[in-house]
Amino acid sequence: MGAGLLTERAALLEEIARQVGTPVYVYDAAAIERQYRVLSDALDPAPHRIFYSVKANSNLAVLGLLCRLGAGADIVSGGELARVLRAGFPPADIVFSGVGKTAAELEAALDSGVGVTNVESRAELEQLEQLARSRDAVAPFGVRVNPDVEPATHPYTQTGTRDQKFGVPHDRVIPLLEWALERPALELVGMGMHIGSQIADPSPYRAGARRLVQLVAAARDAGATTLRHVDVGGGIGIRYMNEPALEADVFGGAVRQLAQETGLPLVVEPGRFLLGNAGLLLARCLYRKAAGEKEFVIVDAGMNDLLRPSLYGAAHEVHVIDGPEQGGGGRVDVVGPVCESGDFLALDRELPGAVPGALLAILGAGAYGFSMSSSYNSRPRAAEVLLDGERWAVVRARETVDDLMRGEHTIDDLDAGGWRERE
Repeated sequence: MGAGLLTERAALLEEIARQVGTPVYVYDAAAIERQYRVLSDALDPAPHRIFYSVKANSNLAVLGLLCRLGAGADIVSGGELARVLRAGFPPADIVFSGVGKTAAELEAALDSGVGVTNVESRAELEQLEQLARSRDAVAPFGVRVNPDVEPATHPYTQTGTRDQKFGVPHDRVIPLLEWALERPALELVGMGMHIGSQIADPSPYRAGARRLVQLVAAARDAGATTLRHVDVGGGIGIRYMNEPALEADVFGGAVRQLAQETGLPLVVEPGRFLLGNAGLLLARCLYRKAAGEKEFVIVDAGMNDLLRPSLYGAAHEVHVIDGPEQGGGGRVDVVGPVCESGDFLALDRELPGAVPGALLAILGAGAYGFSMSSSYNSRPRAAEVLLDGERWAVVRARETVDDLMRGEHTIDDLDAGGWRERE
Protein backbone atom coordinates (compact mmCIF):
# COMPACT_ATOMS: atom_id res chain seq x y z
CA MET A 1 0.00 0.00 0.00
CA GLY A 2 1.90 3.03 -1.29
CA ALA A 3 1.91 6.53 0.14
CA GLY A 4 -0.56 7.74 -2.50
CA LEU A 5 -3.09 5.04 -1.69
CA LEU A 6 -2.43 5.74 1.98
CA THR A 7 -3.74 9.28 1.52
CA GLU A 8 -6.84 8.01 -0.31
CA ARG A 9 -7.55 5.47 2.43
CA ALA A 10 -6.67 7.67 5.42
CA ALA A 11 -10.24 7.96 6.69
CA LEU A 12 -10.83 4.22 6.35
CA LEU A 13 -7.57 3.42 8.15
CA GLU A 14 -8.50 5.80 10.96
CA GLU A 15 -11.85 4.01 11.25
CA ILE A 16 -10.11 0.63 11.47
CA ALA A 17 -7.72 1.90 14.13
CA ARG A 18 -10.62 3.26 16.21
CA GLN A 19 -12.72 0.11 15.97
CA VAL A 20 -10.04 -2.59 16.11
CA GLY A 21 -7.34 -0.80 18.10
CA THR A 22 -3.62 -0.70 17.46
CA PRO A 23 -1.25 -2.18 16.56
CA VAL A 24 -3.09 -3.71 13.63
CA TYR A 25 -1.95 -5.08 10.28
CA VAL A 26 -4.00 -4.04 7.25
CA TYR A 27 -3.79 -5.81 3.85
CA ASP A 28 -5.24 -4.62 0.53
CA ALA A 29 -6.81 -7.40 -1.57
CA ALA A 30 -6.65 -5.32 -4.76
CA ALA A 31 -2.91 -4.75 -4.35
CA ILE A 32 -2.30 -8.47 -3.84
CA GLU A 33 -4.24 -9.33 -6.98
CA ARG A 34 -2.46 -6.62 -8.96
CA GLN A 35 0.96 -7.99 -8.02
CA TYR A 36 -0.12 -11.51 -8.91
CA ARG A 37 -1.25 -10.40 -12.37
CA VAL A 38 1.89 -8.33 -12.97
CA LEU A 39 4.14 -11.32 -12.23
CA SER A 40 2.10 -13.78 -14.25
CA ASP A 41 2.10 -11.44 -17.26
CA ALA A 42 5.88 -10.98 -16.92
CA LEU A 43 6.43 -14.73 -17.18
CA ASP A 44 4.38 -15.12 -20.35
CA PRO A 45 4.66 -16.67 -22.88
CA ALA A 46 6.56 -19.35 -20.95
CA PRO A 47 4.28 -21.96 -19.39
CA HIS A 48 4.37 -21.25 -15.68
CA ARG A 49 2.64 -21.57 -12.33
CA ILE A 50 2.90 -19.27 -9.32
CA PHE A 51 3.18 -20.99 -5.94
CA TYR A 52 2.77 -18.48 -3.14
CA SER A 53 5.44 -18.67 -0.41
CA VAL A 54 3.26 -19.09 2.66
CA LYS A 55 5.95 -18.12 5.17
CA ALA A 56 5.65 -14.49 4.03
CA ASN A 57 2.09 -14.17 5.32
CA SER A 58 0.08 -17.20 6.38
CA ASN A 59 -3.25 -15.59 7.27
CA LEU A 60 -6.10 -17.88 6.19
CA ALA A 61 -8.02 -15.12 4.38
CA VAL A 62 -4.91 -14.05 2.47
CA LEU A 63 -4.26 -17.67 1.54
CA GLY A 64 -7.84 -18.11 0.36
CA LEU A 65 -7.58 -14.99 -1.80
CA LEU A 66 -4.43 -16.27 -3.50
CA CYS A 67 -5.97 -19.69 -3.99
CA ARG A 68 -8.91 -18.06 -5.78
CA LEU A 69 -6.47 -16.19 -8.01
CA GLY A 70 -5.06 -19.55 -9.14
CA ALA A 71 -1.89 -19.76 -7.07
CA GLY A 72 -0.46 -22.92 -5.64
CA ALA A 73 1.17 -22.96 -2.19
CA ASP A 74 4.85 -23.26 -1.28
CA ILE A 75 5.09 -24.47 2.33
CA VAL A 76 7.91 -25.27 4.75
CA SER A 77 6.25 -26.94 7.74
CA GLY A 78 3.45 -29.22 8.85
CA GLY A 79 1.68 -26.22 10.32
CA GLU A 80 1.71 -24.46 6.97
CA LEU A 81 0.42 -27.66 5.36
CA ALA A 82 -2.57 -27.63 7.70
CA ARG A 83 -3.15 -23.95 6.96
CA VAL A 84 -3.17 -24.23 3.17
CA LEU A 85 -5.43 -27.28 3.23
CA ARG A 86 -7.87 -25.41 5.45
CA ALA A 87 -7.67 -22.37 3.14
CA GLY A 88 -8.79 -24.54 0.21
CA PHE A 89 -5.64 -25.35 -1.76
CA PRO A 90 -5.88 -28.73 -3.51
CA PRO A 91 -3.12 -31.04 -2.24
CA ALA A 92 -1.77 -31.44 -5.78
CA ASP A 93 -1.13 -27.67 -5.83
CA ILE A 94 1.22 -27.75 -2.84
CA VAL A 95 5.03 -27.76 -2.93
CA PHE A 96 6.55 -28.83 0.39
CA SER A 97 10.03 -27.32 0.82
CA GLY A 98 12.28 -26.87 3.85
CA VAL A 99 15.60 -28.25 4.99
CA GLY A 100 14.47 -29.96 8.21
CA LYS A 101 11.21 -31.82 7.62
CA THR A 102 10.44 -34.32 10.35
CA ALA A 103 9.25 -37.86 9.67
CA ALA A 104 5.78 -36.80 10.84
CA GLU A 105 5.78 -33.93 8.32
CA LEU A 106 6.88 -36.22 5.49
CA GLU A 107 4.14 -38.65 6.48
CA ALA A 108 1.58 -35.83 6.42
CA ALA A 109 2.75 -34.84 2.94
CA LEU A 110 2.35 -38.38 1.67
CA ASP A 111 -0.98 -38.98 3.36
CA SER A 112 -2.51 -35.71 2.18
CA GLY A 113 -1.32 -36.14 -1.42
CA VAL A 114 1.03 -33.14 -1.64
CA GLY A 115 2.00 -32.54 -5.26
CA VAL A 116 5.76 -32.50 -4.70
CA THR A 117 8.10 -32.72 -1.74
CA ASN A 118 11.34 -30.88 -2.42
CA VAL A 119 14.16 -32.71 -0.69
CA GLU A 120 17.38 -31.02 0.42
CA SER A 121 19.62 -33.95 1.41
CA ARG A 122 20.31 -37.63 0.77
CA ALA A 123 19.14 -38.48 4.28
CA GLU A 124 15.80 -36.74 3.74
CA LEU A 125 15.22 -38.55 0.45
CA GLU A 126 16.04 -41.88 2.09
CA GLN A 127 13.50 -41.10 4.81
CA LEU A 128 10.87 -40.19 2.23
CA GLU A 129 11.53 -43.38 0.26
CA GLN A 130 11.21 -45.54 3.36
CA LEU A 131 7.93 -43.92 4.38
CA ALA A 132 6.49 -44.22 0.85
CA ARG A 133 7.54 -47.86 0.62
CA SER A 134 5.91 -48.65 3.97
CA ARG A 135 2.65 -47.27 2.54
CA ASP A 136 3.03 -49.09 -0.77
CA ALA A 137 2.91 -45.62 -2.33
CA VAL A 138 4.95 -43.55 -4.75
CA ALA A 139 6.32 -40.24 -3.46
CA PRO A 140 6.56 -37.43 -6.03
CA PHE A 141 9.69 -35.46 -5.17
CA GLY A 142 11.83 -32.63 -6.40
CA VAL A 143 15.43 -31.76 -5.66
CA ARG A 144 16.27 -28.34 -4.34
CA VAL A 145 19.65 -27.62 -5.86
CA ASN A 146 22.20 -25.39 -4.17
CA PRO A 147 23.61 -23.76 -7.33
CA ASP A 148 26.42 -21.88 -5.51
CA VAL A 149 25.45 -18.39 -6.65
CA GLU A 150 25.70 -15.38 -4.37
CA PRO A 151 23.09 -12.63 -4.70
CA ALA A 152 23.74 -9.19 -3.24
CA THR A 153 21.37 -9.30 -0.30
CA HIS A 154 21.48 -9.51 3.49
CA PRO A 155 23.67 -12.43 4.67
CA TYR A 156 20.73 -13.84 6.65
CA THR A 157 18.65 -14.18 3.47
CA GLN A 158 21.23 -15.76 1.18
CA THR A 159 20.33 -19.39 0.57
CA GLY A 160 22.14 -20.41 -2.63
CA THR A 161 25.83 -20.30 -1.72
CA ARG A 162 27.90 -23.40 -1.07
CA ASP A 163 28.25 -22.80 2.67
CA GLN A 164 24.50 -22.62 3.35
CA LYS A 165 22.37 -25.31 4.96
CA PHE A 166 19.92 -25.21 2.07
CA GLY A 167 19.66 -27.52 -0.91
CA VAL A 168 21.70 -30.38 -2.36
CA PRO A 169 25.13 -29.17 -3.57
CA HIS A 170 25.00 -29.06 -7.35
CA ASP A 171 27.86 -31.53 -7.75
CA ARG A 172 25.97 -34.14 -5.67
CA VAL A 173 22.64 -33.93 -7.45
CA ILE A 174 23.22 -36.52 -10.18
CA PRO A 175 24.60 -39.22 -7.85
CA LEU A 176 21.55 -38.68 -5.67
CA LEU A 177 19.22 -39.00 -8.65
CA GLU A 178 20.96 -42.14 -9.87
CA TRP A 179 20.18 -43.68 -6.48
CA ALA A 180 16.59 -42.43 -6.54
CA LEU A 181 15.86 -43.65 -10.07
CA GLU A 182 16.39 -47.22 -8.87
CA ARG A 183 13.69 -46.86 -6.17
CA PRO A 184 10.14 -47.64 -7.35
CA ALA A 185 8.70 -45.74 -4.38
CA LEU A 186 10.16 -42.46 -5.68
CA GLU A 187 9.21 -40.38 -8.71
CA LEU A 188 11.32 -37.40 -9.73
CA VAL A 189 8.96 -34.62 -10.86
CA GLY A 190 10.89 -31.40 -10.29
CA MET A 191 14.24 -29.71 -10.00
CA GLY A 192 14.72 -26.26 -8.64
CA MET A 193 16.55 -23.67 -6.57
CA HIS A 194 15.95 -20.83 -4.15
CA ILE A 195 18.91 -18.48 -3.96
CA GLY A 196 17.73 -15.95 -1.39
CA SER A 197 15.38 -13.10 -0.65
CA GLN A 198 15.06 -9.40 -1.48
CA ILE A 199 17.21 -9.77 -4.62
CA ALA A 200 17.37 -6.75 -6.95
CA ASP A 201 19.89 -8.01 -9.53
CA PRO A 202 18.69 -10.54 -12.14
CA SER A 203 22.16 -11.96 -12.83
CA PRO A 204 22.13 -14.54 -9.97
CA TYR A 205 18.86 -15.90 -11.36
CA ARG A 206 20.47 -16.24 -14.79
CA ALA A 207 23.48 -18.03 -13.29
CA GLY A 208 21.26 -20.37 -11.29
CA ALA A 209 19.08 -21.05 -14.32
CA ARG A 210 22.13 -22.05 -16.36
CA ARG A 211 23.05 -24.51 -13.61
CA LEU A 212 19.53 -25.98 -13.69
CA VAL A 213 19.62 -26.38 -17.48
CA GLN A 214 22.82 -28.40 -17.14
CA LEU A 215 21.41 -30.55 -14.34
CA VAL A 216 18.14 -31.25 -16.13
CA ALA A 217 20.11 -32.46 -19.15
CA ALA A 218 22.35 -34.61 -16.94
CA ALA A 219 19.33 -36.05 -15.13
CA ARG A 220 17.75 -37.03 -18.43
CA ASP A 221 21.01 -38.62 -19.51
CA ALA A 222 20.89 -40.63 -16.27
CA GLY A 223 17.44 -41.94 -17.19
CA ALA A 224 15.01 -39.42 -15.68
CA THR A 225 11.81 -39.34 -17.76
CA THR A 226 9.24 -37.98 -15.31
CA LEU A 227 10.32 -34.37 -14.79
CA ARG A 228 7.31 -32.05 -14.88
CA HIS A 229 8.71 -28.64 -13.93
CA VAL A 230 11.74 -26.51 -13.07
CA ASP A 231 11.48 -24.31 -10.00
CA VAL A 232 13.29 -20.95 -9.85
CA GLY A 233 12.15 -20.10 -6.33
CA GLY A 234 11.29 -16.60 -5.22
CA GLY A 235 13.14 -13.77 -3.52
CA ILE A 236 12.16 -11.00 -5.97
CA GLY A 237 13.28 -7.74 -4.39
CA ILE A 238 10.77 -4.96 -3.73
CA ARG A 239 11.22 -1.28 -2.89
CA TYR A 240 10.69 -0.42 0.78
CA MET A 241 12.20 3.08 0.70
CA ASN A 242 14.93 4.06 -1.73
CA GLU A 243 16.56 0.71 -2.46
CA PRO A 244 16.35 -0.78 -5.98
CA ALA A 245 13.65 -3.31 -6.76
CA LEU A 246 13.69 -6.16 -9.27
CA GLU A 247 10.94 -5.35 -11.73
CA ALA A 248 8.74 -8.26 -12.73
CA ASP A 249 9.54 -8.04 -16.44
CA VAL A 250 13.29 -8.06 -15.71
CA PHE A 251 12.89 -11.12 -13.48
CA GLY A 252 10.76 -12.79 -16.15
CA GLY A 253 13.41 -12.10 -18.77
CA ALA A 254 16.03 -13.75 -16.57
CA VAL A 255 14.13 -17.01 -16.03
CA ARG A 256 11.85 -17.53 -19.05
CA GLN A 257 14.72 -19.01 -21.05
CA LEU A 258 14.88 -21.87 -18.57
CA ALA A 259 11.48 -23.12 -19.73
CA GLN A 260 12.49 -22.88 -23.37
CA GLU A 261 15.81 -24.69 -22.94
CA THR A 262 14.44 -27.52 -20.79
CA GLY A 263 10.99 -27.79 -22.36
CA LEU A 264 9.53 -27.76 -18.84
CA PRO A 265 7.03 -25.37 -17.24
CA LEU A 266 8.36 -22.88 -14.70
CA VAL A 267 7.41 -22.87 -11.06
CA VAL A 268 7.92 -19.53 -9.28
CA GLU A 269 7.56 -19.11 -5.52
CA PRO A 270 7.09 -15.43 -4.61
CA GLY A 271 6.04 -14.21 -1.19
CA ARG A 272 7.31 -10.70 -0.51
CA PHE A 273 6.66 -9.61 -4.11
CA LEU A 274 2.95 -10.36 -3.74
CA LEU A 275 2.36 -9.20 -0.16
CA GLY A 276 5.13 -6.83 0.92
CA ASN A 277 3.73 -3.54 -0.34
CA ALA A 278 0.13 -4.73 -0.08
CA GLY A 279 0.14 -4.32 3.69
CA LEU A 280 0.94 -1.87 6.46
CA LEU A 281 1.07 -1.75 10.23
CA LEU A 282 -0.93 0.89 12.10
CA ALA A 283 0.46 2.09 15.42
CA ARG A 284 -0.56 4.81 17.86
CA CYS A 285 1.93 7.35 19.19
CA LEU A 286 2.09 7.16 23.00
CA TYR A 287 4.78 9.63 24.03
CA ARG A 288 7.63 11.82 22.83
CA LYS A 289 10.86 11.78 24.77
CA ALA A 290 14.18 13.59 24.53
CA ALA A 291 17.37 11.86 25.69
CA GLY A 292 20.77 13.40 25.02
CA GLU A 293 20.85 14.35 21.36
CA LYS A 294 17.98 12.00 20.51
CA GLU A 295 14.26 12.59 20.16
CA PHE A 296 12.10 9.50 20.44
CA VAL A 297 8.55 8.84 19.28
CA ILE A 298 7.31 5.95 21.40
CA VAL A 299 4.50 3.94 19.80
CA ASP A 300 2.38 0.95 20.82
CA ALA A 301 3.97 -1.40 18.24
CA GLY A 302 7.38 -2.89 18.78
CA MET A 303 9.94 -5.33 17.51
CA ASN A 304 7.71 -8.20 18.59
CA ASP A 305 5.14 -6.91 16.06
CA LEU A 306 7.53 -6.01 13.21
CA LEU A 307 10.94 -7.64 13.56
CA ARG A 308 12.55 -6.70 10.24
CA PRO A 309 14.09 -3.36 11.35
CA SER A 310 15.73 -4.94 14.39
CA LEU A 311 16.73 -8.23 12.75
CA TYR A 312 17.93 -7.00 9.34
CA GLY A 313 18.41 -3.28 9.87
CA ALA A 314 15.58 -2.92 7.35
CA ALA A 315 14.07 0.50 6.64
CA HIS A 316 10.31 0.97 6.21
CA GLU A 317 8.53 4.16 5.24
CA VAL A 318 6.58 5.67 8.14
CA HIS A 319 3.77 8.21 7.69
CA VAL A 320 1.56 10.14 10.06
CA ILE A 321 -1.99 9.69 8.83
CA ASP A 322 -3.95 11.12 11.76
CA GLY A 323 -2.26 13.90 13.69
CA PRO A 324 -1.96 17.68 13.90
CA GLU A 325 -0.52 19.51 10.92
CA GLN A 326 1.79 21.44 13.21
CA GLY A 327 4.06 20.26 15.99
CA GLY A 328 6.21 17.24 16.48
CA GLY A 329 8.87 18.36 14.02
CA GLY A 330 12.55 17.43 13.89
CA ARG A 331 14.27 14.14 13.31
CA VAL A 332 13.13 11.28 15.50
CA ASP A 333 13.60 7.59 16.16
CA VAL A 334 10.33 5.63 16.18
CA VAL A 335 10.62 3.06 18.94
CA GLY A 336 8.36 0.59 20.70
CA PRO A 337 7.63 -0.50 24.27
CA VAL A 338 9.72 -3.69 24.25
CA CYS A 339 12.54 -3.85 26.79
CA GLU A 340 15.36 -4.05 24.25
CA SER A 341 17.62 -1.30 22.92
CA GLY A 342 17.11 -2.84 19.48
CA ASP A 343 13.37 -2.22 19.65
CA PHE A 344 12.90 0.32 16.87
CA LEU A 345 10.73 0.68 13.79
CA ALA A 346 12.49 3.63 12.13
CA LEU A 347 15.59 5.71 12.81
CA ASP A 348 16.38 9.38 12.18
CA ARG A 349 13.18 10.35 10.34
CA GLU A 350 11.35 13.61 9.76
CA LEU A 351 7.80 12.98 11.00
CA PRO A 352 5.87 16.23 11.49
CA GLY A 353 2.75 15.61 13.50
CA ALA A 354 4.10 12.54 15.32
CA VAL A 355 2.81 13.58 18.72
CA PRO A 356 0.97 11.61 21.40
CA GLY A 357 -2.31 10.31 20.01
CA ALA A 358 -1.24 10.47 16.35
CA LEU A 359 -1.83 7.43 14.14
CA LEU A 360 1.23 6.17 12.24
CA ALA A 361 1.41 3.79 9.31
CA ILE A 362 4.50 1.64 8.76
CA LEU A 363 4.48 0.67 5.09
CA GLY A 364 5.80 -2.46 3.39
CA ALA A 365 4.63 -4.66 6.25
CA GLY A 366 2.49 -7.16 4.35
CA ALA A 367 5.23 -9.82 4.18
CA TYR A 368 7.34 -11.09 7.07
CA GLY A 369 5.45 -8.81 9.44
CA PHE A 370 2.84 -10.71 11.38
CA SER A 371 4.31 -14.07 10.34
CA MET A 372 7.55 -13.24 12.20
CA SER A 373 5.84 -11.60 15.16
CA SER A 374 5.97 -12.96 18.71
CA SER A 375 4.55 -12.46 22.17
CA TYR A 376 7.88 -11.36 23.65
CA ASN A 377 7.41 -9.37 26.86
CA SER A 378 4.00 -11.14 27.06
CA ARG A 379 2.62 -8.74 24.48
CA PRO A 380 -0.42 -10.19 22.66
CA ARG A 381 0.04 -10.33 18.90
CA ALA A 382 -1.67 -7.74 16.71
CA ALA A 383 -4.99 -8.05 14.90
CA GLU A 384 -5.10 -8.41 11.10
CA VAL A 385 -7.58 -6.75 8.74
CA LEU A 386 -8.26 -7.34 5.03
CA LEU A 387 -9.51 -4.51 2.81
CA ASP A 388 -11.60 -5.21 -0.27
CA GLY A 389 -12.52 -1.91 -1.91
CA GLU A 390 -14.43 0.11 0.67
CA ARG A 391 -15.29 -2.89 2.84
CA TRP A 392 -13.06 -4.48 5.42
CA ALA A 393 -13.03 -7.34 7.89
CA VAL A 394 -10.98 -8.51 10.84
CA VAL A 395 -9.32 -11.70 9.59
CA ARG A 396 -7.44 -12.40 12.82
CA ALA A 397 -8.66 -11.22 16.18
CA ARG A 398 -6.15 -9.60 18.49
CA GLU A 399 -4.65 -12.07 20.94
CA THR A 400 -5.67 -11.77 24.57
CA VAL A 401 -3.61 -12.25 27.70
CA ASP A 402 -5.54 -15.47 28.30
CA ASP A 403 -4.42 -16.65 24.84
CA LEU A 404 -0.81 -16.13 25.93
CA MET A 405 -1.21 -18.44 28.92
CA ARG A 406 -3.26 -21.15 27.25
CA GLY A 407 -1.62 -24.54 27.83
CA GLU A 408 0.53 -23.36 30.73
CA HIS A 409 0.29 -24.68 34.31
CA THR A 410 0.93 -22.99 37.61
CA ILE A 411 3.07 -24.56 40.31
CA ASP A 412 -0.14 -25.21 42.26
CA ASP A 413 -1.47 -27.17 39.28
CA LEU A 414 1.62 -29.36 39.41
CA ASP A 415 1.30 -29.91 43.14
CA ALA A 416 -2.32 -30.92 42.61
CA GLY A 417 -1.25 -33.87 40.49
CA GLY A 418 0.62 -32.52 37.52
CA TRP A 419 4.07 -33.92 38.31
CA ARG A 420 5.21 -37.11 36.59
CA GLU A 421 7.34 -39.65 38.37
CA ARG A 422 10.46 -40.98 36.69
CA GLU A 423 9.79 -44.35 35.08
